[in-house]
Amino acid sequence: GVLTFDRLSSVYLTNTHHEEDQPVHLVVKDMALQKRSEHDVYGGPSQRYCPAAVYEWVETEGEASFVINAANCIHCKTCDIKDPNGNIDWAPPQGGEGPTYQAM
Repeated sequence: GVLTFDRLSSVYLTNTHHEEDQPVHLVVKDMALQKRSEHDVYGGPSQRYCPAAVYEWVETEGEASFVINAANCIHCKTCDIKDPNGNIDWAPPQGGEGPTYQAM
């Protein structure tokens, strides 16, 4: 809390808002490709390049599954740019505002 900060606290500070009933704005085109390539070949870089911890690979009974925590999204569009296969589509969320840094 002095030199480094956890991701979710920093996400909270962006003051990004999402409507509860908005359409999904992060879409994986091919989930099999995501597992086969992004996870198996590249080791799941989405967990590391996303500054808001939106993506995670969860191991359940020896099987990895891709989980999207869309409520954490700060609309930086990094996933759309950095996904090795271009398999994640980011769209502006309906009713969502971008970061509003109130202390700046």
